[in-house]
Amino acid sequence: MLQSAVAGFSLGFSLILAIGAQNAFVLRAGLRRAHVFAICLTCALSDAVLIAAGVAGFGALATAVPGLEWGMRLFGAAFLFWYGARAFLAAWRGGAALEAEGQVGSLRAALLTCLALTWLNPHVYLDTVVLLGSIAAQASSRPAFAAGAMTASFVFFFSLGYGARLLAPLFARPVAWRLLDALVGAVMWAIGLGLLLH
Repeated sequence: MLQSAVAGFSLGFSLILAIGAQNAFVLRAGLRRAHVFAICLTCALSDAVLIAAGVAGFGALATAVPGLEWGMRLFGAAFLFWYGARAFLAAWRGGAALEAEGQVGSLRAALLTCLALTWLNPHVYLDTVVLLGSIAAQASSRPAFAAGAMTASFVFFFSLGYGARLLAPLFARPVAWRLLDALVGAVMWAIGLGLLLH
């Protein structure tokens, strides 16, 4: 059970660590200290709902269809290798430094933007519903795996939102984003290899 929770936390954290519009929005809000709690809570709760849907749906489907587990494992590994390759490519090319510019605006505007960045982003569904759901089907305890992944979302978003002031000098330099992308790529490939060798 603990092993499943740790696996869910590790995979959830590494997936959410990837640079994207949602994370940049949370980081900017944290840098400006604007609606940080509401924005972090909205992101984390949205992830929790999507993770629960993925784990419940894929878990039931895996028990109903024999042989589906192997197919999901192959799909999950392929997706992780692709995701990792994309992160390595981003690290190779380099990215722009994140700047804390632009206004977050009212609480309503901030929450609407946050919801749009979450629910209208196809990568969110691939990460939470498809990938985490398929891998959770192979865990010894699906509820523990889901709880670990959900905890990772809460830890990440609140750490990012409230720790943004500490990260501001670091992520003003493009090399920091390149190192982060390289780390994400390595984690994705390691997890993908683990799926194939399991």
